[in-house]
Amino acid sequence: MSNTLKTAMLLGVLSALLLLIGEALGGAQGLVLGFMFAALTNVASYWFSDRIVLSMYGAHEADPDSRLVRIVTELAKKASLPQPRCYVIPTPSPNAFATGRSPEHAAVAATEGILQLLTDDELEGVIAHELAHVKHRDILTSSVAATLAAAIMMVSRFAFFFGGARDDDRRGGNPIAMIATIVLAPIAAMLIQMAISRSREYDADAGGAAIVGSPTGLVSALQKLEAASKAVPLDANPATAHLFIIKPFAIGGLTGLFSSHPPTAARIEALLHTRQ
Repeated sequence: MSNTLKTAMLLGVLSALLLLIGEALGGAQGLVLGFMFAALTNVASYWFSDRIVLSMYGAHEADPDSRLVRIVTELAKKASLPQPRCYVIPTPSPNAFATGRSPEHAAVAATEGILQLLTDDELEGVIAHELAHVKHRDILTSSVAATLAAAIMMVSRFAFFFGGARDDDRRGGNPIAMIATIVLAPIAAMLIQMAISRSREYDADAGGAAIVGSPTGLVSALQKLEAASKAVPLDANPATAHLFIIKPFAIGGLTGLFSSHPPTAARIEALLHTRQ
């Protein structure tokens, strides 16, 4: 299935969840408002998802003479990609992601923490992984998913604290359907995100190793990032967790079902097999 079709299906399913929330909260009026909000969110997520996600983390453009820009420029040429914009996220937690609607409108963001933690070879492995996402045209689907899921979670949280039931519920009906919608809609949104994310990490790992010419740097980087991200977790919006090269916070117990990444050990094992 092409990424364009996946994106269209994603927009449709997550938009349907917005309509369901609207209808549960306000009946016919809520359905209309949900439709309007879904339409606006779809337009914004397609055209402005990269700016929205970057602004969520306070990212600022990297200095043109910086190490990050130098590495991104060199690897983009190797991968035969247009030069992505480069951003730095002001946090000590080590992580990175790529976003945008196409290779021509791509951006790569790295945290201050990852720039301080990794050697050049390791950072090249991470950046090559992100450029592989760009080359595979994963970034549109993942950026749209992040924006729409964040919107659904925001609406659901607002409804949970301030929303009301439909008129018939207010007259004594059972509000269980509305409550279930408010609680389950963001979970469903997250499940959709996870479904499109996990397998692509393996492909981006292999693609990144191919761009650099060796998996060694990325293997070493993943080992460092796994330990460092647990010691210094990133205060990330769960709706955007799938964008990062490594999950930005520890997920255990039942919430592990919603993990946005395959186990790091499994990714490293797959990478080591690529050089055999």
